[in-house]
Amino acid sequence: MTSTDNASPIINWIEENRDRFINMAETIWQTPEVAWHEFKSSRLQADFLAAEDFLIAWNVGGLNTAFVAEWGNEGPVLAFIGEYDALPGLSQSKESFQDTLIKNGAGHGCGHNLLGTGALAAAVAVQKWLQKTGMPGIVRYYGCPAEEEGGGKVFMARAGAFDDIDAAFNFHPDVINMPNKGSTLGISAIQYRFHGRAAHASIAPHEGRSALDAVELMNVGVNYLREHIKSDVRIHYVITNGGQAPNIVPDEAEALYYIRAAEKDYLAEVVGRIRKVAEGAAMMTETTLEVRFQDGFSPVLSNHYLADLQYQSMQKVGALEFTPEEIAYAQKVNDAFGGTNAAYFTQRTTAFSIPAKENNSLERWKSHPLISENFPAMDAGVVSPGSTDVGDLSQIVPISMLVTTCWPTGVPGHSWGNVAASGMSIGHKGMLHAAKIMAITAAEIYTNPEHLVNIKAEFEQMTDGKPYAAPIPDSLLPPQYDPLDD
Repeated sequence: MTSTDNASPIINWIEENRDRFINMAETIWQTPEVAWHEFKSSRLQADFLAAEDFLIAWNVGGLNTAFVAEWGNEGPVLAFIGEYDALPGLSQSKESFQDTLIKNGAGHGCGHNLLGTGALAAAVAVQKWLQKTGMPGIVRYYGCPAEEEGGGKVFMARAGAFDDIDAAFNFHPDVINMPNKGSTLGISAIQYRFHGRAAHASIAPHEGRSALDAVELMNVGVNYLREHIKSDVRIHYVITNGGQAPNIVPDEAEALYYIRAAEKDYLAEVVGRIRKVAEGAAMMTETTLEVRFQDGFSPVLSNHYLADLQYQSMQKVGALEFTPEEIAYAQKVNDAFGGTNAAYFTQRTTAFSIPAKENNSLERWKSHPLISENFPAMDAGVVSPGSTDVGDLSQIVPISMLVTTCWPTGVPGHSWGNVAASGMSIGHKGMLHAAKIMAITAAEIYTNPEHLVNIKAEFEQMTDGKPYAAPIPDSLLPPQYDPLDD
């Protein structure tokens, strides 16, 4: 079978079944569930895949909303990575203006209703293609909870859930159609809690040992440390407990730190230096220090060979097509944010190393509220200041994240505008576009084993043969909730 034979049957099958996947994305959008509570969303997807003859395994990595669905018994293992958690406080209707459905309710402001469903659609499309062609191959779909908060994939990675995958695919809703070659910052989220001794702050302050003093001294010390660390490091914190009343010397106080860096080894080094600052603050105030990891993600390693394969598949699928009504809707959403069409789009693309041809194309799209064209990866060498638990997957398995147009160009991430677009036809089109691209690329890899050789060779070079080490301590366990309580 030649590579050109792979695209048409996959595209046709996804188009014939588009309503099934749109209905799934719509159901998850209508019942948004935040991190660790994705009981309805995960069950919906697992039941769908079980009906398609995938074998289902639950409680992966100790997470009761995580599952793996597998089909096939021989050949390369290709995985499709899904997410389905929503964000708190972003409840929104499908209107092109801010319209809260439920006060303080959740909403899919990162489009994970599309992300998970698109990856699932690709997995099933590949299964059908393998059945039709008789090609050997194992297909997996990973239902991953808590990307927005807690890092479900980190616990799954620590448990070895990804160890035998040959290559993996995932996509993320965005404002442009493009495979990624860039990276993200790794992160450690750590609580520094100090324990002192309470006393009357006026009558007997000498009897007290202030935990708040320790927090403030730690913060001062960390601020002095900023001068002596690499420029890609980001350190931000909040005081989550500063005591109960001014006339009581606080016996407990706490700060929550987010520490980010582009290299996982250097991130660990900075975390160690910050701990020394905290220990020094405890010594100065005669308090005791308690350090608790909240979560941590590794930096993303993007596989460039796989990204280029995905761009080849994008060209076979062709550009997206948006209706005049969808374009007008996107323009209204952009206008509601008070910026130009290019506002968020420009922010996202200024760091790209853009070839002249693509730069000319991008300039043409800056006046448009929706981008339908496909672009090659333009972010090689770019480190996004954000963080994701996909980074831990990427340290174990070759992966290239794909982004597709699901949102208007002027809308910032984690906003009501993204929720609205993720629940209507714009988001659905971008989701199906991604499913086709990922599925066609997987078929190319199954058809031509040389692709997998090249993908793995690049991965080995990028990781330098170093084994994966989870960025969280073994003592940190994922939370468990009862679906009956939701």
